[in-house]
Amino acid sequence: MFTLNKISKTLFIISILILLNGCSSNPPKKTHDNICHIYNYDSAWEKAARHSANRWGTPDYILMAFIHQESRFKSDAQPSRPYALGFIPLFRSSSAYGYSQAQNPAWYDYQKATGNRGAKRTSVQDSLDFIGWYNYQSHKRNHINRTDAYHLYLAYHEGNGGYARKTYNKKPWLLKVAKKVQKRAYRYKQQLKNCSKYQKIEHRKEHPSKETRQKVSQSKSNHSCNAPWPYC
Repeated sequence: MFTLNKISKTLFIISILILLNGCSSNPPKKTHDNICHIYNYDSAWEKAARHSANRWGTPDYILMAFIHQESRFKSDAQPSRPYALGFIPLFRSSSAYGYSQAQNPAWYDYQKATGNRGAKRTSVQDSLDFIGWYNYQSHKRNHINRTDAYHLYLAYHEGNGGYARKTYNKKPWLLKVAKKVQKRAYRYKQQLKNCSKYQKIEHRKEHPSKETRQKVSQSKSNHSCNAPWPYC
């Protein structure tokens, strides 16, 4: 009986650890345009992005721009399912799934190459590591600089074989999307230089000074406010 109880407890703990490892994080839309706000919302994004950057060489601001474009930070993102006659469900257009929108073949290649057989596309860490790994393959096969968000994204979308054949030149819409990714990556890069400023603002919001609290309190009685932004 003692042995069964011990086994049950062990299995329960293992199950909890597995669930925690696969935890997802979906930052609210209002944070998407500022990488500092995303990192402040959940530090798991920052840790995972920097870990992938250190491992594979693609800067975190590019990795995060890819995630935004592919899934808008939704862990269960996938292509919409078409319906015949308005009610008969058909197959989805691709197997793309999760934060990185990795398709089944590419994800299996990643699992095999890295030995991370338990990797999940709904995992923040695994998804960012996958993008870093894929960009590293693009760097090796097509000699794309790992700070070149534009061409890295074209290879990510078309596959390295398609990129080598320049299939993207037949898709003007894709070139526009790659430009958007490039611009967002640059914006994230610039924001990272000032993350400490945003952190100080958030800290002041959560922990206003005694003087500020007194000014806000006074403003409630005379219907005016002399306290500094963002308290008024």
